[in-house]
Amino acid sequence: MSDGLVLRGPRVVMAPDDALFPAALSRLRDAPKALYVVGNPAALSEGIAVVGARKATPYGVRCAKRFSSLAAERGVVVVSGGARGCDAAAHEAAIAAGGTTIAFLGGGCDRLYPAEHQGLFQRIVDSGGAVVSEQPWEAPPMPWMFRMRNRLIAGLARATLIVEAGLPSGTFSTADEALAAGREVLVVPGSIASETSHGANRLICQGATPIIDDETFLDALFLLFGCLREDSSSNVIASSACQDNEVVNALRAAPMGIEELYEFARERCGVQQAKDWLMPRLAEGLDSGQIARYPDGRWGPTV
Repeated sequence: MSDGLVLRGPRVVMAPDDALFPAALSRLRDAPKALYVVGNPAALSEGIAVVGARKATPYGVRCAKRFSSLAAERGVVVVSGGARGCDAAAHEAAIAAGGTTIAFLGGGCDRLYPAEHQGLFQRIVDSGGAVVSEQPWEAPPMPWMFRMRNRLIAGLARATLIVEAGLPSGTFSTADEALAAGREVLVVPGSIASETSHGANRLICQGATPIIDDETFLDALFLLFGCLREDSSSNVIASSACQDNEVVNALRAAPMGIEELYEFARERCGVQQAKDWLMPRLAEGLDSGQIARYPDGRWGPTV
C-alpha cells in the first residue's frame, strides 16, 4: 500500500469483454488489456478531455475551469489526467458544476500521483466519477507510463481541449494521441510571448480548432454532443466589465511587468500622473478577475 493513500469507494477490474468496458478504448490500436477503476465504472463514457500545463499560469487555470464548467453543466463528462495545474483545475470545476469527471493515472490507483491530490481524487469518486489506470493497483508511477496514460485520456474523449501547453510537453503529446485516434483537437490560444502557450499556438497553426470564447466552445459541444446553448448573461456582464479599461486590454494582448506597465502609463498620461492613472485601473482588473499576477511577477490575463 502507498502510505495510506488509498481511495475509498467501489473497485473493479474491467476486461475488454466486460459490458461496461468503454468501446472507445477498445478501438485504440494499442487498447488497454484491463482497466483498474475506483468509483463508478459506468461513468467511463465518451466525454471531452481538458488538459494543460502542470506549471500553469492563472490564464491556463482559469480557462480550464471555465470550459470544464460549461461542459459539466451540459452533462458532458470531463476527462483529464489528475496532474497539477490545468488538469486539477478541470476536475475541480467539473465537480463544482455538479458534473462527472474521470481521472486517468499514470501509475496504479493505490500509488496516487501526485500524492497531494488524494483529496481531489477522493472527491472525484465521491461525486460519481472514477479514478482509472491500466496499471495494476500497486504499480509505481514511472515516466513512460504517463505517455501511455495520455492515449487513454484522448481515446475516451470525442475531442481534446488544450487550454495551455508549452513545447515540448506531455499536454502536446495528448494532442498527438487524439489525432492518432481520429479525434478532434480544440485549442485555447495564448500570447505569443508566453512559453506556456507555444505548444498550444503551434497546434492552431497546424490546423487545430481555436476556442476563442464561450460561443466557439459551445458550438463545438453542440457538434460533438448535441448540447444546446444556454444564455450565460452573467458571463457577458463579467467579460464586459473591464472592456474600457486600457490596462486590462493591454494585458490581454501580452503580460507585462511593473516597469512595462509604468512605461505604458507614461505613454498615456505623462510621467507625473503615471502611477495615479495606472493603479486604479490595475486594481479594477484584479478585483474583477480579468487579470492576475503571475508567479514570475508579471501581470496578465486570466480569461
